[in-house]
Parts: sequence; structure tokens; C-alpha cells
Amino acid sequence: MKGKVGERFSEFFEKWACQLDEYLQLLLRASKQRVINTVCDQRELQTLVSKVTQHYKDYFTIKWSLAHEDVLAFFCPIWGSPLENAYSWFTGWKPSTIFKLIDSTRINRVPGSSLAELTQEQLRKIEELRVKIRLEEEKVEREMERQQVAMADRKMFELARLTGRVKDSETMDQFDGLVEVAMKGLMAGLEKVMKAADCVRLRTLKGVLDVLSPLQCVDFLAATTMLQIQLRQWGKRRDSISRKE
Repeated sequence: MKGKVGERFSEFFEKWACQLDEYLQLLLRASKQRVINTVCDQRELQTLVSKVTQHYKDYFTIKWSLAHEDVLAFFCPIWGSPLENAYSWFTGWKPSTIFKLIDSTRINRVPGSSLAELTQEQLRKIEELRVKIRLEEEKVEREMERQQVAMADRKMFELARLTGRVKDSETMDQFDGLVEVAMKGLMAGLEKVMKAADCVRLRTLKGVLDVLSPLQCVDFLAATTMLQIQLRQWGKRRDSISRKE
């Protein structure tokens, strides 16, 4: 069922995804220009990287603003395909997949990708970041587990037990008030988990970009953006086929 927040974010997301695809084309074009000789060339790449990272930050800014109104819209997103939602980690991509993507690009020596040319020092820093991010992922997962277990605490159990036993309207109003307070607490807990997961995503992006050269940043963003866009396209294609069957 579509809510107002879901509809508003869907509209934003469609425009945001279209802009992301435009940025992907710019990243791919910049990546093909393999020779970076001047300071001006470096600055152009850094400007493009800044624009793409700001685009991702804008996504989280709008997301957090609307999640405060209805966080459940982001745990059951109507703008994502079932395939996208199946691979979602607390309302978004799992940070550790970034490291797997870097490993795949480097080990398979993807033609034309500067990520296949990481130095030993860069590899060491990325490995340190991988360990740090994995610990942060586990922290988010523990917090979500705590929120889920809280559903069965004494207060929630009592409210569930009393449901259906309240008869007169005055008592019903008081009961509804207690339920509303309890639900607000649950929603606040989910919002906390979502923001914590998003912060790990942002720290992962920043951490990796800080290690890479400007050209490597371009190739890295091109790879992550392409994967995100392709997953969305695969999901839409599968939905289209399923509707025809």
C-alpha cells in the first residue's frame, strides 16, 4: 500500500536514478581518457568525483528527512523491485560488498580499470578499512536484533494481551494512546538502525575514496554505480517478464 512518504520518495528516486545514470556516462567517459598529465586533468577528475559523491549525499539527506515521517516506507520500499529489495541491507546496499567489488576488479584484472593497479600501501589501507567496516556492520546488526527482541518486552506483551478486552470508549482512547506511544518508540528504534546503516555506507565510500587516486576514484565510482544501475534494470526486466506469464 502506497503511503505519502513512499510516493514522494518514489518521485525523488526516479529523478535521482536518472541523474545517476548520467553521471555514470561521465565517469565512463573520463575513465577512457587514460592519460592524466596535468594538474588541470587531475582537478577535472576530482570535480567529477565530488559531484557524484554529493549526489549520493543528497540521496541520504532526502531519505533521512522523509524517514522521520515514516521510516517503514524505507524498510518496505515501493520504488525498488523485489530483486533490489532482496539484496537490501537495512534499507540499502551492504557496505562490505564494496570491498568484494574492488577484489573482483583487481583479481580479474578488468581491462581498462585502474583498480587493477593498486599499490601494496593502498591494499593495506583498504584491508584495514574492510576490517573496521565489518565491525561496524556487526554493530548495526546487533542493534537491529535488540530492536526486534524489544517487540516481546513486558510493555508490548501487556498491550497485546489487552487488545480486544477494552470495551468502553474512554478506556479505548487511553489504550490507543498507550499503543501510539509504544509504536513511536518502535519507529524511533528502526530509524536509528536505518541511519546507523547509512552512516556505515557513507563512511565506506569516503574511506575507499580517500585511499584512491583521482583516476582510481573515477573507476571505483563507475563500477559501484554500474552495479547499482544494472541491479535495478535486471529487477525491472524480471518484473516485466513475471507480469506477462
